[in-house]
Amino acid sequence: MIETSGVIEKEQGNGFYLVTLEQPAGHQCLCRAAGKLTKFRIKLLAGDKVLVEISPYDLTRGRITYRERNTGAPGGRQGGNRPGGPRRR
Repeated sequence: MIETSGVIEKEQGNGFYLVTLEQPAGHQCLCRAAGKLTKFRIKLLAGDKVLVEISPYDLTRGRITYRERNTGAPGGRQGGNRPGGPRRR
């Protein structure tokens, strides 16, 4: 497997994402979220920086294995588990 980083450009629907890779520069591939990302319901949005595994046999398809955290970045996500921040009981 070839592992490289990239940025999600847009969601294609049905669980696929169009990702622009950093290496080789500007290469785009159609990726799907790996099992752990779907199991733990990790949200993937356009603009997120991700790690992608690509098969050496088909460089147009891949699997997203990790979403890098955007803490402290302008326009990054805030709060805990919910969009409005952590829920109090």
